Amino acid sequence: MNHEIIVAGKPSLKYAKDGTAEYLKRLTRYGSYKLTHIKDGTSEDVSKRLFDASKGTVRIVMDERGATPTTQELVKLYNKWEMRGYKKVSFLIGASDGHTQQLRNEADFVLSLSSLTLMHELALLVLLEQVYRVATIKRGEPYHRD
Repeated sequence: MNHEIIVAGKPSLKYAKDGTAEYLKRLTRYGSYKLTHIKDGTSEDVSKRLFDASKGTVRIVMDERGATPTTQELVKLYNKWEMRGYKKVSFLIGASDGHTQQLRNEADFVLSLSSLTLMHELALLVLLEQVYRVATIKRGEPYHRD
């Protein structure tokens, strides 16, 4: 499965840039992982850009109001999407004002990394770590421990 993480704006904090680069480098062993930055703006503008950029994919909207699966449950979701023949999944990280209700309604899944509100740079880093963790579990590698 191909993966694209689409984010409004670019990380400016050093730790976020470094961590993002590290996890994208690690993920190259597990398939196609692409990070796309779109122009930041209002919630409405960014939600439209995210929707357009993720056309034809499984849309996973990152939102604090979403489901909070365990890592193992996330692996099961990945397996379900693959069994259904989906070829590409897109994780959508929006503007600082959040996503529009319309984008959340049109998403295939709304995922929360925490019930806490996370700044975009930190959310991106946590998401990449979890995507990496899922990839290692699916490959049977010992990174994740139950």
